[in-house]
Amino acid sequence: MGRLRLAPVLVPLLLCGCSLAPPLKVPDVPTGDAYKEVGTWTQAQPADRLPRDSWWSLYDAPELDDLARRLIAGNPTLAASLANYTQAIALRDQARAGLFPTLGLNAGVSRARESVNAPLIGATTPRYYDDNVLGGTVSYEPDLWGQIRNQVAAGQANAQAAAADLENARLSLLAQLVDDYVQLRSLDREGAILDDTVKAYDRAAGLTRQRHDAGIGSGLDVAQAQTQLSAARSQAAQILAQRALLEHAIAALLGVSASNFSIEPRLVDVKLPHIPAGVPATLLERRPDIAGAQRRMMAANANIGVARAAYFPSLTLGAQGGVQSIAFSNWLTAPSTFWAIGPNAVLSLFDGGLRRAQVAQARAQFDASAADYRGVVVAAFQQVEDSLASLNHYYDAAQEEKAAVAAAQRTLDLSMALYKQGASDYLTVVTSQTALLQAQLQALNLDTLQLRASVDLVRALGGGWERDGGRRDGVV
Repeated sequence: MGRLRLAPVLVPLLLCGCSLAPPLKVPDVPTGDAYKEVGTWTQAQPADRLPRDSWWSLYDAPELDDLARRLIAGNPTLAASLANYTQAIALRDQARAGLFPTLGLNAGVSRARESVNAPLIGATTPRYYDDNVLGGTVSYEPDLWGQIRNQVAAGQANAQAAAADLENARLSLLAQLVDDYVQLRSLDREGAILDDTVKAYDRAAGLTRQRHDAGIGSGLDVAQAQTQLSAARSQAAQILAQRALLEHAIAALLGVSASNFSIEPRLVDVKLPHIPAGVPATLLERRPDIAGAQRRMMAANANIGVARAAYFPSLTLGAQGGVQSIAFSNWLTAPSTFWAIGPNAVLSLFDGGLRRAQVAQARAQFDASAADYRGVVVAAFQQVEDSLASLNHYYDAAQEEKAAVAAAQRTLDLSMALYKQGASDYLTVVTSQTALLQAQLQALNLDTLQLRASVDLVRALGGGWERDGGRRDGVV
């Protein structure tokens, strides 16, 4: 009963357990008041809504809804990220279990024989006996120095980081899907342009043969026309090869066999959306990879407290009791009971610098995570500015290229009319045809680059958000 007098001392210790983790210091990353590269490509206001769970619908391609649904359900990388998140939750719960006492129950029935030559064996000592035991144990380690609480905090931060990783994987994979789809539909449009070009070149080649057969055209004109026609057919075949690769890439994103997957070629007018960039400061709340880096920094900070707690003694409160008897007849009687209760304290006095090295390691891990966080933030601002610059300048270039297409078409019409009248050679027609095709393909390419830059901007901004700028799933 004397040990029970320790209670007035232990209770205050239990109630005033402290944490040895240092205050969290998040690296300061300067942000501007506005993005530098915003241009005239969009008139959207910062308050405009970008759907969080279906931002790809802004491209006005309903087929993307089905592809996105299949990606979320079947992508292997996303499934692995989900499993990593589930694992992080389990590790956090394992650490949290240390905050509670451990209860145990033991029972045993045995028949034993003592050695005749054993020490302290008397003549009346029984050689054979039964040993029947039923008991229980209670063990509890008070978290006096916050070691367990810091382990739980680190586990919680790692779980939140895994949730952010899951969201970031989802965002990246969906952005890759939209990017591949935009390129695939661009190739369909390019294929349509080349198909029309092949038909026009075929008609032009027929015209040169007719003029040659009539004696008013040269064989050189026929050869030049045939060269143009064959080159256009070759480009059309190359487009089919590129399209096949993109189709296979989309199949892999969906987690299905490329052999059993296809997307019907057709002309789809993918819309360039208006994407509100907002202000730079909100980027820290939108990007899941920034949230993940910050949570890992929090976990590393908590681990410093775990390492520092090793300098202090650990206290374990234990109790056990039950009944023990050589016969079942008197097993559950008062004389058969036994019990023991008392604390146990352990303090390491010398460890050859082990604890000091562990604290140094924990601090270095925090410094590394802080540097990683700063690097992720800096890269995020670069990606936003890159995408804005691309959208801005590609928009200006596209307007000029559309004018170039119109001018090239007029040039071809005039040169063909002059050729038919015999006032110009076919080389002029060939040159005009080449210029028109290049202008058409370049105009299409600039439209595609704008769409791809918009996808990069959505990804750089952290995906969609609501009008009130609410937080994203996994970013808490």
